[in-house]
Amino acid sequence: MELLLGVIRPLMTSSTTLPNAHAESVNPPTPPSEWVVRWTHLIDSSVPLNSQTVNANELNHQSEPQVLDLACGSGRHMKWLSEQGYKVLGVDKDASSLEQCRSYGEILQADLEQDFIEESHQRQSTERLTQIRDEGRLNAQEINTDAPKGYAVPQNWPLGNRQFNAVIVTNYLWRPLFPHLLRALRKNGVFIYETFALGHEALGRPRRAEFLLKPGELLQICANLQIVAYEEVLLTHPERFVQRIVAIRAPKEVSNLERFRPTSR
Repeated sequence: MELLLGVIRPLMTSSTTLPNAHAESVNPPTPPSEWVVRWTHLIDSSVPLNSQTVNANELNHQSEPQVLDLACGSGRHMKWLSEQGYKVLGVDKDASSLEQCRSYGEILQADLEQDFIEESHQRQSTERLTQIRDEGRLNAQEINTDAPKGYAVPQNWPLGNRQFNAVIVTNYLWRPLFPHLLRALRKNGVFIYETFALGHEALGRPRRAEFLLKPGELLQICANLQIVAYEEVLLTHPERFVQRIVAIRAPKEVSNLERFRPTSR
């Protein structure tokens, strides 16, 4: 198990262009994130450990996409995952980018932010929900109990109740989506998230606080998951300050030996 808290260290990557603050580039796929590549093998551990316990619903899931790539852009991670043998669903608001992803898996065009509250109202709402919840006055109608503390739950979600063996998000941050992303994980599902963090504003875009993770924010969001790895790190080529996490929706009764099975890596 790797857990690197508050570590800032240079790490060489193969990326040569700075991704857009809100989504991936419209250009042909760049190499996948080193973080995603490093932890892809954990998706194999999201399947049932004992094949005799597979029920009818789980058998039906085998024909559906196993991985959700949110804000997939031109599909660099869809391409990587499909090459590893996974069925992938890519979601993005840019139709031209999605056209480049068609050969990698299922695609869905959706503007995940259009029906959500305005940014200024979002901050006020989040602060109010946090205050009310801390005071013990928040009921089930106001916020879902599965949501990270202090995060409002939007009502519009294009994927309904669909769940996946893994949810992957890189270079994208829209905080109202976190409750839906966590609920989209199946039992033992893997959550891989990487995006810009506070400190990056000194290096380039994005500079606005609403697009930068606060120190330790992903740890707070994944508080109810089993955390496998976490970094706050300065990357190079190009220089960027990011926060990233890998966590598993694992039942508490499952031992670490069962949860993190050996791999070929």
